[in-house]
Amino acid sequence: MSEHGEAALGSFYEKIGGRPTFERLVRAFYDGIRTDEVLLPMYPEQPDLEGAIQRLTGFLEQYWGGPGTYSEQRGHPRLRARHLPFSVNPDARDRWLLHMRAAVDSLELSALDDATLWDYLDRAAHAMVNTFDA
Repeated sequence: MSEHGEAALGSFYEKIGGRPTFERLVRAFYDGIRTDEVLLPMYPEQPDLEGAIQRLTGFLEQYWGGPGTYSEQRGHPRLRARHLPFSVNPDARDRWLLHMRAAVDSLELSALDDATLWDYLDRAAHAMVNTFDA
């Protein structure tokens, strides 16, 4: 382990291909969002999703051991607080997970890397639910 807690073989970020992999993941995810009548309206900048793409890419790369640019530009991630203005109900969560599952599948990661990434994304999506209203 290094002084920052990364394994001697590098971070998960490096292991799965760094920024290009996370960019592919996020762009594939937003391809699904573009056609989702429930989730797309939650993006105030839509139909231009480039800002959201860059923010999610930056967040994920930082979370998984890449550069800390996200926090340098936006401060602490505060994921739950940042999502409070939106009604994230179980349907929205499930739709988010549907599009993210397709995006993760498009990466064709090893079974272990896929499970590692998916475990986090699934837990994060469940943590964002802030209402049970339809």
